[in-house]
Amino acid sequence: MNSRNLTLEAAKDRVTILDLWTKFNLPGTPSKSCRCPWREDRKPSFSVSNDGRLFNDFATGEGGDAVDFLAKITGLSCGSACRLLMDFAGAVPRHIPTPGATTSPKPKPSYPPLDKGTIADLATLSKLRNIPPAGLQWAVERGTLRFTTPEKHLVRTWVVTDSEGVNAQARRLDGIGWRHLAGGPKAWTLPGSWATWPLGIREAESFSTIALVEGGPDFLAGHALALPEQDDHSSISGARFAPVGMLGAGLRIHESALPLFRGKRVRIYPHNDDAGRRAATQWAEQLASVGVTADAFSLAGLVRADGKPAKDLNDCLLLNKPDLDEVGKELMV
Repeated sequence: MNSRNLTLEAAKDRVTILDLWTKFNLPGTPSKSCRCPWREDRKPSFSVSNDGRLFNDFATGEGGDAVDFLAKITGLSCGSACRLLMDFAGAVPRHIPTPGATTSPKPKPSYPPLDKGTIADLATLSKLRNIPPAGLQWAVERGTLRFTTPEKHLVRTWVVTDSEGVNAQARRLDGIGWRHLAGGPKAWTLPGSWATWPLGIREAESFSTIALVEGGPDFLAGHALALPEQDDHSSISGARFAPVGMLGAGLRIHESALPLFRGKRVRIYPHNDDAGRRAATQWAEQLASVGVTADAFSLAGLVRADGKPAKDLNDCLLLNKPDLDEVGKELMV
């Protein structure tokens, strides 16, 4: 079959991550618990789903489908990786499932039971991340903030997620890192998550303006900054824009989500470091591919009330009020 006659989803059925692993002679053996093929990984912290359609790097939070995997191992852009996968698929005979066999390009992951949290949970998180309770409450109402107590860890945990339940990242309410992951990171992308799916993008449908941010804490901070006033008396119904979160600077926006940004005004709020600036450039280029013009706000020069430089949007909540008001105005430009 000529690759021009294939849909992208059919190409992913024909050429899986398992096939790409073999084709590029990557080290190790892909499985539900294996070592990452492109970085030093002393303890297995990488996973490939049984059907070969999804991968997750639990140490870095990266993940995605065969296109994301191909882009990662080749250094190609998402568009170029799509075309290459289509070319590979045109030369590989493979059974393609009949239409209607599944309504989703990926299976939805199975998470531990998630709940809306208690008053005590919200108060603890508010104090931990310096985020006003009203912002957290709006995130709960949107379905983008949940709580859980993961089995085997027995510690109360806050989770940023989406109302469809395809991406979720967990952090402990005590602020300690996850010891079961290599390096003890504070963020744990839950197994099976579509790590490249931007949190809050479907929930942003009714908004004309999007603040695209990096990481779970900035995602919640965006909920607070979207409200007319960052205090307990804010009107949630008066939110001025929708926060959308990518859960890592190294992640590309999932190709299926890009069309959902069309018609929106997008301002990117990257972390104030080299990785953040690279992410902002990459996301802006991806959005441009679907006709969306995005710009980025620099945090350089902003100083918290305690004299420390603001390194991310969450830090902006610690600015002196005049500076915080200026950041709020920038979000609406």
